[in-house]
Amino acid sequence: MGNFPFLAAMLLVGIGLWALVSRRNLIKLAIGLSIIQSGVNLFLVSLGYVRGGVAPIYTYAPPGLPMVLPTPQALTLTAIVIGLATTALMLAFIVVIYRHRGTLDAGKIRELRG
Repeated sequence: MGNFPFLAAMLLVGIGLWALVSRRNLIKLAIGLSIIQSGVNLFLVSLGYVRGGVAPIYTYAPPGLPMVLPTPQALTLTAIVIGLATTALMLAFIVVIYRHRGTLDAGKIRELRG
């Protein structure tokens, strides 16, 4: 059971990669990237887990108890904020592309007009 978070992170990244490779709809591509981001965040949080650890905010921890490192938590919070901004930007680009091209199919968008 100790490797379950790592397996779940690998599964999420795999599902996201499958969505990127097999789908042509721009919305589904954005969802695939978000799923990959969730897998990476889960991996970062799993790296920082310490069994029986005390939260790093708690300053009066009993002696002898291990403290959880705050670095993976800070990286994950930063990644969530950056991921939210990039997802919003991707969706804004998708809306503009749909207004100009009238389709969300990535294959049709790549075709040249002339």
